[in-house]
Amino acid sequence: MSPTDHETSTRAVAGPDAHEHFDVLIVGAGLSGIGAAHHVQTRCPWATYAIFEARDTIGGTWDLFRYPGIRSDSDMFTFSYSFRPWQGKKSIGDGHTILQYLKDTAADDGSDAHIRYHHRITRVEWSSEDARWTVTADRSDTGEVVVVTCSFLFSCTGYYRYDRGYVPDFEGMDDFAGQIVHPQFWPEDLDVSGKRVVVIGSGATAITLVPSLAATAGHVTMLQRSPTYVVSLPNRNPIADLLRTVLPPQVSGPILRWGLALGTMATYQLSRRRPGIVKSFLRRRLERQLPPGFDIDTHFTPRYEPWDQRLCVVSNGDMFKRISDGSASVVTDLIERFTPTGIRLASGDDLAADVIVPATGLDLLFMGGMDVLVDGDKVDPSDRLAYKGMMLEGVPNMALAVGYTNASWTLRSDLISDYVCRLLNHMRHNGLRQCTPTPSDGQTERVPLLGLTSGYVTRSQDRFPKQGSRNPWLVTQSYLHDHRLMKRSDVVDPEMVFTNPRRTPTQVVA
Repeated sequence: MSPTDHETSTRAVAGPDAHEHFDVLIVGAGLSGIGAAHHVQTRCPWATYAIFEARDTIGGTWDLFRYPGIRSDSDMFTFSYSFRPWQGKKSIGDGHTILQYLKDTAADDGSDAHIRYHHRITRVEWSSEDARWTVTADRSDTGEVVVVTCSFLFSCTGYYRYDRGYVPDFEGMDDFAGQIVHPQFWPEDLDVSGKRVVVIGSGATAITLVPSLAATAGHVTMLQRSPTYVVSLPNRNPIADLLRTVLPPQVSGPILRWGLALGTMATYQLSRRRPGIVKSFLRRRLERQLPPGFDIDTHFTPRYEPWDQRLCVVSNGDMFKRISDGSASVVTDLIERFTPTGIRLASGDDLAADVIVPATGLDLLFMGGMDVLVDGDKVDPSDRLAYKGMMLEGVPNMALAVGYTNASWTLRSDLISDYVCRLLNHMRHNGLRQCTPTPSDGQTERVPLLGLTSGYVTRSQDRFPKQGSRNPWLVTQSYLHDHRLMKRSDVVDPEMVFTNPRRTPTQVVA
C-alpha cells in the first residue's frame, strides 16, 4: 500500500466507532483459504489482509476429518497448489500428509501469521456509500463479538457443514446396544479389533473406511442402498516419478498438473458422451480385481450413468483385496430398522454389528451459514446466479472459492484466487472501489450450480446459487474452459459493472 492509500484508509476509519479495516478478508484457513492468502500477498503486495478461521487450527477438512484411511480422491499433482508442486512419493495423499502440506505452505510464505482463530463470521453487510463490508464475528474462545471492515470479502469456507454430518432418521437407532460413530466425529480411542463393523454407505468415505477398518476388525460389511462407480488407481505414478527425477519441480510440476488435469477432463467428457464405453471399461477392471463369481451386477453396477455422481477411487485396489481375503463384504439392501444387535434389512436378513458407521453423507452449508446483506437487503443465495462460478449476481466485492465436482478442488480454487487478484489490481489501478456481477439481460436460464445427482447435493441445492445457460454464468466443470475464461480473458466485460470511484483524502475527512 502506498503512503497516500494508507493515509486515506486510516482517515476513513478514524473516530470513536472505528473498526479495524483490511483490504481483503479471507474466510477460512483450509485448502482454499491458504491458497488465497498466498495469491493475495504475492499478486497484491499492497493489500492488507487477514484470515478469519472459525476453528482453533489450520487445515479445514483435512484437520476435522480424522477417520481411518482418510485420503484425497484426486491425484496430488492436481490437488496441490500450482505455486507449490507436490513432491511426495504417493499420488493419492493421506489426510495427515495433506494437512502437513497445508501447514508447511502457510508457514513458508508467512500467511499463518495472518490467521485469527476462533473467529466465526455470522453477518456481513455491504455499504455502497462506504464501499466496504462490515463483518461481524463471534469469538468462540472469549465469547466476544468482533466487528471489522474490509474492502473485499473472499469466502473460502467450502460447502461442507463442519458441526454436523447427515444421518437419516433410521428407525430404532436408540435400540442399538453397540456404538454408532459418524466419520466426521471419529473418536481417537475407538478400537474395532475383533469387532463386527457395519459401514452404511457407498461413497468415497465408505470406500476409504472399509479396507482401513478391515485391517483390525473381526469383519467389516459395507451396507449400501445402491452401488457407486468405483475405479482402482495406484498410489504411485511411475510417469510422475520419472519426470520428477529428470526435471526440476518448477518444470515437472506444471507438466504433471496439466497432463493429469486434461486426462481427467477427457475421461469425464467420454463418460458424458459415450457412457457405455466407460461402463464397460470399469466393469472389466472389476472382473480382474474381485473374486471369481462375485455379483458385480448387484454390488457395483449403479442405476445412473458414470459421473452423474462423483467417481470413487479405490487406492491400490485395497477394498477389493479385503473383499477377496474375506475380511470385508458388500451387502446391497434397504434398512428396515436398527435392532439391539445390529440392523434388520428390508429383505428380512439381519446384520450383526458391534459398531455401526453411518457414512451416509455430508450436510452442505453455503458460506459457513453467514447472513449477507447488501445496502440493507438480505441476500438469498438461491435467488442469485453465480458469475464465473465465483461471485454472486448483484453482490459487490465478494468472491467464493468453489472447486470442481469432477476433478481436483484446487485446480479451480487456484484459478479463482488468481482472478480475484486481477480484479483487485484492476480496481486499484483505475481508482475504483466496487465490482458487481450484473447480467446484461433477464433471459438467462437458471439451473442448479453443482450439477451432480449425489444425495448430499440434491438435498441442499435449494440453498445454493444457480448457474446460467451462457457465459459468464455457465459452470462447465472444465479446467480448460475455465483457464481461458478466468486467466486469459479481460476482467472488464459487459456483465461486470465497475463503479464507486475512489474518494480523495479531502472527501474522506469531510
